[in-house]
Amino acid sequence: MIELKNITKSYNGKTNVIENMNLTINDGELVVLVGESGCGKTTTMKMLNKLIEPTSGEIFMNGININTMNKLELRRNIGYVIQNIGLFPHKTIEENVATVPKLEKKSKKSIDERVKYLMNMVDLPYEEYGKRYPKELSGGQKQRIGVARALANNPDFILMDEPFSALDPITREQLQDELIKLHEELGKTIVFVTHDIDEAIKLGDRIAVMQNGKVAQFDTPEEILKNPSNDFVATFVGKNRLWKTPEMLTAEDVMIKDVAKISPKRSVAQAINVMKQHDKTVLVVVKKEESGKSKVVGVVGANRFSGISDHNTKIEDIMKSDIWKVPKETPLTEVIQHRNEKNILYSPVIDEKENLIGIITNTSIVNVLYEIMPGREEY
Repeated sequence: MIELKNITKSYNGKTNVIENMNLTINDGELVVLVGESGCGKTTTMKMLNKLIEPTSGEIFMNGININTMNKLELRRNIGYVIQNIGLFPHKTIEENVATVPKLEKKSKKSIDERVKYLMNMVDLPYEEYGKRYPKELSGGQKQRIGVARALANNPDFILMDEPFSALDPITREQLQDELIKLHEELGKTIVFVTHDIDEAIKLGDRIAVMQNGKVAQFDTPEEILKNPSNDFVATFVGKNRLWKTPEMLTAEDVMIKDVAKISPKRSVAQAINVMKQHDKTVLVVVKKEESGKSKVVGVVGANRFSGISDHNTKIEDIMKSDIWKVPKETPLTEVIQHRNEKNILYSPVIDEKENLIGIITNTSIVNVLYEIMPGREEY
C-alpha cells in the first residue's frame, strides 16, 4: 500500500506545485495519475521514490515512512519505467535487465533464471534477444525491455512515467494490452502517469484526475465517466466519451428507476387504473412471499390487454412470466445483445439481494445513448 498524507510541494517558498494531497493506493492496484501538463502528476510520482522531496507531509509504503528509509534501498524495491527508457547502450539486453539484481549481489544462477523468465514474459525470448544491444531493437521492443528491467528485482511497486507516449499508436496499444496482462498475472502495485485520458481509462483500476496540484477526482474509470466531480473533470474527460466506451455503462445506468408494480392477483381493470395513475405502459408483477420479501414474477405491458373482454381477468393469467431479471451491474453491451437475441421488450433490474430497482425498455436505452451521443446539441 502507498499512502500520501497531507503532501505539499513548493519551490523557493512560492506557489505550491502539489497542495495538501491525500491519496491511498491499495496493494495490487494500478492507479493512473492523469492531467494537463504542469498539474503535478510527475512531481507526485517522483516523490514516491525520493527523486523529489515533499515540502511537507508524509509518504508511507507498506506502512513505513519513506523518510526513514535509505534512498538506494527504497529505489531498489521500486521498478521505474520512463518515456525514454534509459537502457545502457553499451550493455547487452541481458545485462540491462540484470542491472538491479547484480547491484543486490544476487547469485548468477538466480539472475540468469530471472532474466530469461522476464524476457520471455515480455515476448522477447532470451535466446533471440539476450545478446543484442539496445540499438538493434525497435522503440516498442526497447520499452518492453524497460518493463522487464523494472521487474527484475521483483519489486513491490512499479512507477511508470508516460512510458508509451513516444510510441506509434499501434505499438502503444499493444504495450498497453501487455501491461494489463502483466498486471493481472503479477498483481504488482503500479502507479502510472499519463496525459492521455483514453490511456488512463483503459489501464486504471482507479484514476486520479489532477488539476493545479490537487486531486480533482479519484475514482474508478466508470465513476469518473458517469459522474465527474466538477466541470474541469467533465471537460477533461470529455462529456461524450461514454459514447466511445459503452462497455462502461451497465443495466443500472439505462434503467428507469420509477417503476410501477402490481400483484399477480390483481385484475386487468386494476392494472389499467395503475397505469393511468403512474402514466406507464408497463407494470412489473411482484409477488409477496411468506418471508415478507417481494419477488419479481413477471411483467405486463398494455399490449397484453388487447382482445381481453373480461376486465376481471387476473394479471397472473396474462403476464409474461419467462422474463430476464437483469443484475444491475450487467454491462449494457450484454443487455442489448440479450434483448435483441430474445426479442425482449421489458427487463426488470434487480440488486444483489434480488430486490427490484428499475426496468429497462427500448426507450430507456435510447434516451441514455442520446444523452451521451457526440454532437447531439446540433439536433
